[in-house]
Amino acid sequence: MESHAGGDSRAGPDGHLMRAGHALDADDGCIADARHHALSFLDQAHDRYGLPDPARARDLTQLVVSELVTNARKYAPGPVLMELRLTAHAVEVVVWDSDPTVPAARSSDPGRIGQHGLEIVKAVTEDLFVEQEPVGKRITARIALADTPCDSTTRT
Repeated sequence: MESHAGGDSRAGPDGHLMRAGHALDADDGCIADARHHALSFLDQAHDRYGLPDPARARDLTQLVVSELVTNARKYAPGPVLMELRLTAHAVEVVVWDSDPTVPAARSSDPGRIGQHGLEIVKAVTEDLFVEQEPVGKRITARIALADTPCDSTTRT
């Protein structure tokens, strides 16, 4: 794959190679639907751009989608929107919901049952940020496509 100082020549002006949006129903099957959309998106990315398709990235993307969509469905009334974005090095999972409350990871408590989702997402992503919107909030999680995220301080 060829890349240039300004980014991948196949990327759009926003730096993304590919994007897909999905409106998810509020029924019990929406979390499985979201995971299915994510896997389909990664399959298309692999076929279209020949990007790496490591099991780690697929598994983590499904996990992040499950956690973010579950939280949106559990804590926010109304619809859930999911956008998937692809760069040359990462997949971004973006979930919008109608609740403006910014979630916070709780302090570590091995005895706590449940409510570990945000802690898990923070642990497996390269970046996680929340943007409050005029209505609701948008959470973006970035997952590295490579099995081992690049570290500029490591040299071989």
